Amino acid sequence: MKTINSKTVLFITGAFVTNQGWDAWRTYFESKGYKTIAPAWPHKEGDPKALRANQPNEGIASVRLAQLIEHYAHIAKNLPEKPIIIGHSLGGLITQILLNRDLGAAGIAIHSVPPQGVMPTQLSFFRATWKALGLFTSTKKAYLMSFNDWQYAFTNEMPLAEQQKAYEANAIPESKLVLRDGLTSDAKVDFDKPHAPLLFTAGEIDNCIPAALNEKNFNRYPKNGSVTELKVFKGRNHFVLGQPSWKEDADYILNWIATH
Repeated sequence: MKTINSKTVLFITGAFVTNQGWDAWRTYFESKGYKTIAPAWPHKEGDPKALRANQPNEGIASVRLAQLIEHYAHIAKNLPEKPIIIGHSLGGLITQILLNRDLGAAGIAIHSVPPQGVMPTQLSFFRATWKALGLFTSTKKAYLMSFNDWQYAFTNEMPLAEQQKAYEANAIPESKLVLRDGLTSDAKVDFDKPHAPLLFTAGEIDNCIPAALNEKNFNRYPKNGSVTELKVFKGRNHFVLGQPSWKEDADYILNWIATH
């Protein structure tokens, strides 16, 4: 069984949102003795408001999943030590793939988009993600989630004022191609391959990546001696990184790292 011997954390952002959503997490992890980085996706550096105003955002629109995986693989390979990789949503899928390549000392997949072959069946998943695929629309124009769709996909059951604040601070345009690539072999994981410790976290009220879908993802890993665990948190939606309860999730992850 592999153990975690790293004090470097690589945070990987999911789709639709800015990497600035990790800022509080970075500060908290650094207060616990870790060195952290949370690099933006290609073409996504900068202020969310400015990115929203810059449609059609052809740079963002051109991003592909394979390119994104290599972007973070290059970063992981060039860190002073093998990092603990923590990814949210599509960043969770990338975390799984990088761990599959033995590029992480451990992985934490927060509300992870499932790899190829783990088929979602929940209607809320399709309602939350269907428009983002942008079928029959130009892939040269990035997709910007409307506030109404944000309320359902990210911030369900939060007060309206908090939903609006979260949208203004975090929502940015997204590549339709990178989301479609999640259905291809670019999103493949070899579940049977031994791996560094891997923790899945899921949210009880997440419409976008329902807890049952995370459980199906987790269950694809065989009991082969590698550490693979799942934790379902009550009251968490897809905006889990910015909910008032985020520090409880961070503490659980920190304790999990410490136990291994």
